Amino acid sequence: MTGGTGAAGAAGAAATGSSSDEEQLRRLLDGMDLARKVGQLFVTRVYGHRATAPDPVDQQANRKLHGVADAAELIGRYHVGGIIYFSHARNIRDPAQIAALSAGIQRAALARPVPVPVLISIDQEHGTVARIGRPATLLPSAMALGAGGSPADARRAARIAGTELAALGIRQNYAPVADVNTNPANPVIGVRSFGSDPQAVAALVAAQVHGYRAAAVAATAKHFPGHGDTATDSHTGLPVLERTRAQWEALDEPPFAAAVRAGVGAVMTAHIVVPALDPSGDPATLSQAVITGLLRERLGHRGVVVTDSLGMDGVREKYSDDEVPVRALLAGCDQLLNPPRLPRAHQAVMRAVETGRLTEERVDESVLRILRLKQLLGLFDTTRTDPQAVGTPAHREAADRIAERTTTVLTNQADLLPLSPATHPRLLVTGADPASPTGTTGPPTTVLAQALAELGFTASTAGIARAVAAAPGHDALLVCTYNVTEASAQRGLVDRLVATGIPVITLALRNPCDIAHLDGVTASLAAYSWSDTELRAAARVLTGAAAARGRLPVPVPPLFPLGHGLSYPPR
Repeated sequence: MTGGTGAAGAAGAAATGSSSDEEQLRRLLDGMDLARKVGQLFVTRVYGHRATAPDPVDQQANRKLHGVADAAELIGRYHVGGIIYFSHARNIRDPAQIAALSAGIQRAALARPVPVPVLISIDQEHGTVARIGRPATLLPSAMALGAGGSPADARRAARIAGTELAALGIRQNYAPVADVNTNPANPVIGVRSFGSDPQAVAALVAAQVHGYRAAAVAATAKHFPGHGDTATDSHTGLPVLERTRAQWEALDEPPFAAAVRAGVGAVMTAHIVVPALDPSGDPATLSQAVITGLLRERLGHRGVVVTDSLGMDGVREKYSDDEVPVRALLAGCDQLLNPPRLPRAHQAVMRAVETGRLTEERVDESVLRILRLKQLLGLFDTTRTDPQAVGTPAHREAADRIAERTTTVLTNQADLLPLSPATHPRLLVTGADPASPTGTTGPPTTVLAQALAELGFTASTAGIARAVAAAPGHDALLVCTYNVTEASAQRGLVDRLVATGIPVITLALRNPCDIAHLDGVTASLAAYSWSDTELRAAARVLTGAAAARGRLPVPVPPLFPLGHGLSYPPR
């Protein structure tokens, strides 16, 4: 166990579970000066694998970004309430290192004159957005869970994910995605969404909120008021959601309402414009009508509201980096995530209070909500970590079983599937090999070939350039596809392989709509992501080692409606 100490004095008594908890938190708040209060509002990245004396390159990056050398100095100077981990910030190496980093951050926070634990967060959605890889348990993507259709599996997945995050000292996860994927061309959400049916998405979102809560991790439903029908990526532009108010209430609201009813710890805002909800043209993050009027007053959310990253272009198009954090607070947000320059943003909020534009009482409201969340998570009692609880055999076994129930068989001409070593012993695996989201798995074709070999097949791989030449002598050709479009070169590869006369099976690694652009294939499946967990599950379904059960959580026009999926029992 990596040890941590509860905060002393008023902070230490803040989470006793007694009726005096709120009084203790208010006394803690009263002991903060304005700079400390403002610091609690910010969640920022910091470079390095240690809280003190990280590698020189990371110290240099921190000085350039924040004017400090490391996480301990960051906490000392800016009193930040939260830190977010990123692989690109070199925070993530292995479980023991992550746990030690978390423990070091908490030691630095609790050693301050006003000791307040830091709420450490991460984007660990699983599937296409995951920061921590093996040996941590890798779970199916949201859309895969949508294909499984089981709230029990969604809850179990969240509890596993949350348990492992908590063991590393990470107590807030920016998941689940509550966006309803009603636009197949959406460039940023896609398989990060559970699907296109608002009620089905709502059930899975609520299940995951309960799962994370059971693991003492704050779930964060995102991206309010709903990013599922946008055609612009808010990382690079400002999307506009052209819905009527009635359409928003029917399509986008239900999952967020379900999250609030389930007691979600936090809701993340979207940098999108919804004219029907606020005609001002301001992004939702900066809209009082959306954040206070809808999220707080209509839906009744009393927990924390966190902005999406303030470094994204979608929130920076209309206002300056000084103005954005102030407007976010005026709109009703509490946590200000990853501003482009923390010193500048911190100073801007301080100045807004000092000039009277933003009242200190308004700041206190947000700080209290953040402190209550930390109290709810038990951070005032203990900040202990346990890296040995990460990637346990029981967790990996559960992930395998969940993943098997998500793989979806879309087409199966002449009942080719499930494949048998007796009739189709020699398999060639080729096609797309996208990089691993975590950098710790894959490549997909190799993982699939190994899984098929373990199931009794003679499986080999071939790169795209030599796939057609390598095809003769094989009994079936398995092609991994990735986001196929009408102009995609992947279509030409599949056409050439189909022309060999050998049965071709496609496995969509991400977008299940790939099959709509491919002709002549004998069978097709959708995996919804390409971690080793999902790929090995697909191999078991492909060969009948596991039953085919998954159902499309989105339609695949013009071929298949929502809910399509072929079934067969295990061999």
